[in-house]
Amino acid sequence: MKGEKKLSPKQREELLRGLKARFEKNTNRHKGLEWAKVQARLEAKAEKLWSLNEMERTGGEPDVVGQDKKTSEYIFFDCAPQTPRDRVSLCYDNEALAARKEHKPKGSAVSMAAAMGVELLTEEQYFELQKLGEFDTTRSSWIKTPAEIRKLGGALYCCHRYGRVFVGSNGAESYYSGRAFRASLGV
Repeated sequence: MKGEKKLSPKQREELLRGLKARFEKNTNRHKGLEWAKVQARLEAKAEKLWSLNEMERTGGEPDVVGQDKKTSEYIFFDCAPQTPRDRVSLCYDNEALAARKEHKPKGSAVSMAAAMGVELLTEEQYFELQKLGEFDTTRSSWIKTPAEIRKLGGALYCCHRYGRVFVGSNGAESYYSGRAFRASLGV
């Protein structure tokens, strides 16, 4: 049973109840979408519930932010006001983790996201999220970094300060107690 990516009936019920409450409380995030249709999709894609539960468990507060016009998937983003608390102090990826000789962080954002079955937000997705409210006003979030930047040793992060969104860069091996990552998941 260890390592199985499946929720118990009780966990499933609690997760769906919490997602529904968040959906109903934050209607500005998903205008024109109906919870009944989202729930039906979630119930048909039970394997995605485990990933949503991981987003929830680590402090992401996932919510529906739209529907992909091509695939019809409902898109969930982490909508916690600050970058998720249980994903901090991570360098960008495993290559950066391996390069770090001392004071290694507990892991990497890319590998944690993969283990959770989710993706890091892209820069475009991060800007879309910020249209729904002000997020990361005191913390920052690693975002998916283009290969040409990563190849040079860098990684990108975003935050919201002074009434605007900033994109910054650090060495991919850096890590901070106030930086985690935000995830997306299509269901």
